[in-house]
Amino acid sequence: MLMSAMDTSDVAAEQARPFRVLISDDQADVLEALRLLLKGQGWKAIAVDSPEALLHAVRTEVFDLILVDLNYTRDTTSGKEGMDLLASLEAEGNTAPVMVMTAWSSFDLAVEAMRRGACDFIQKPWDNERLLAAIRKQAESERRRKSELEIAANVQQKLFPRELRLLKTLDYAGQCVAAREVGGDYYDFLDTGHHTLGFVLADVSGKGVPAALLMANLQACFRSQPPGALLRPAEALKTVNRHFFDSSAAERFATLFFGLYDDRTRKLRYVNCGHVAPLLLRDSGRLEQLPPTATMLGAFREWNCAEAVVELRPRDVLVLYSDGVTEAGIDRTEEFGEDRLIRAVCDHQRQPADVLVQKIVDAVSDFSGTSRSDDVTVVALRGI
Repeated sequence: MLMSAMDTSDVAAEQARPFRVLISDDQADVLEALRLLLKGQGWKAIAVDSPEALLHAVRTEVFDLILVDLNYTRDTTSGKEGMDLLASLEAEGNTAPVMVMTAWSSFDLAVEAMRRGACDFIQKPWDNERLLAAIRKQAESERRRKSELEIAANVQQKLFPRELRLLKTLDYAGQCVAAREVGGDYYDFLDTGHHTLGFVLADVSGKGVPAALLMANLQACFRSQPPGALLRPAEALKTVNRHFFDSSAAERFATLFFGLYDDRTRKLRYVNCGHVAPLLLRDSGRLEQLPPTATMLGAFREWNCAEAVVELRPRDVLVLYSDGVTEAGIDRTEEFGEDRLIRAVCDHQRQPADVLVQKIVDAVSDFSGTSRSDDVTVVALRGI
């Protein structure tokens, strides 16, 4: 069964590609001069002429550095457009370092740009050697950061389940594909004994390293439960919620589906904490959904939830997924959507769980291409 995957060809391609710089300025001659300067160093420069075009580019491509002008409206010297752009990049979860440029520099403007997340400040007209030295410094820093993230990605992959316990009446598999080096989606298969197995799929708010740390924290909350505690899903989740609330910032939360499957009765007792409703495709072709039975985890310290029960009969298929599946392609004109997901499940309903999971992940990848703004996680349970 396929539990998780890292595409080694993608890693090799990432290491081989040139240092990529996204340049944003409203003057064509400035963009061309910068492009040629960076090309002479073996770097790849991608040029855009507006804040809107820059934000679109960072949603659809990966850059190692962003070089932005602070003013885009003629006769404007306040730098407000650039400051707003820095805020928008932060809101988008951008992790690439940002250098700012302006012909109307001042110490106060430089300080404000750095306070809002810029890593350096370049004055126009720029000195070529000064600019190249600043970019080289960021390139070396980015190289170290990527090396550290590669280590973090390997560690995170090892947090996903690596050995599966065989069940008599259920075939199951899962896979998580992070949008960045590390992600905030989490899935797990928890051996609870007593002929039961726990299934978790969660989506932590945020992206990148902060979300990955919360993901690891959430996993620890589950795996630190005393023996037998998960046999009472509602009570166990109250404890998990309290630990997660106490150890995370106020604005952080997670949507989560937890199910406890009994291999003797085929019954799945579950709690859906504000997560997208899993799809249950019966052998007859009838489609059901498992809607939320509680609010999201971590938003409130005092929290309650309700359990529900469903039976998984032979050849029934239950698909748990994160919203990165249905929202794939949202940065373009159309998202993958629930209808395409349902079609993929129906088309491969008779396949083993690991094949079904891979087919869904492949369908999402084929649809969104290189544009992946959120983690994609799928877990399939198939009655046998």
